[in-house]
Amino acid sequence: MKKYLIIACCYFSLNANAQNKNVSLVRNDQERKVDVLIDGKPFTSFIYPENMEKPILYPILAADGAIVTRGFPLNKREGERVDHPHHVGLWLNYESVNGLDFWNNSFAIPAEKKVKYGWIRNVKVDKVENGKASGKLSYTANWENQAKDILLKEQTTFVFSGTDNARIIDRITTLTAQKDTVKFKDIKDGMLGIRVTKELEFPSNKVEEFTDSQGNTTKVSASGNGANGTYLTSAR
Repeated sequence: MKKYLIIACCYFSLNANAQNKNVSLVRNDQERKVDVLIDGKPFTSFIYPENMEKPILYPILAADGAIVTRGFPLNKREGERVDHPHHVGLWLNYESVNGLDFWNNSFAIPAEKKVKYGWIRNVKVDKVENGKASGKLSYTANWENQAKDILLKEQTTFVFSGTDNARIIDRITTLTAQKDTVKFKDIKDGMLGIRVTKELEFPSNKVEEFTDSQGNTTKVSASGNGANGTYLTSAR
């Protein structure tokens, strides 16, 4: 019997009583992307280039046009840290799926080690839909190993909306196991990730070290140089 994992999330939801703006999606199959516009202003793009290990939303802009996401590695900016090259835009995957690391896979992994990593490939945009209050984008993809054996089928729908002062992304994802039982090990990294611009990073005055599931260690420099992010719970 096939098993299903369904994921839903909401991002950038502010002032729900404000008037929603028109949303338009511009599909470009040749460049393998879909641009999302709120009231004619850029919000984000869904991109799925063949040389990338997963599909992502990149970049993401706030209602005032400020860029929320880090530029590296697709568009380097002065003063940014260049650690964790798999941190690109907004994405969804997992560090251990039947032992394969989907989370840490990137161009930085040597070819001889790629067999330990998974890809989200064969991305197909099924539908784009404009709207007066929201727009939708649906796609399918395969979670595969390096031999292109399919572990999971992914079906995702994004719902984009926005007001004068807010931007909202709703994501509904269904992952369906294929031939084999699929196990998600209890591990450090997954599911939804976003790498923010340096100004939103939490300040740190020391070098940090992080080790992934394959034993690779990454050193991350101190996050000065404009980093002043503050993140609070509702309880402060």
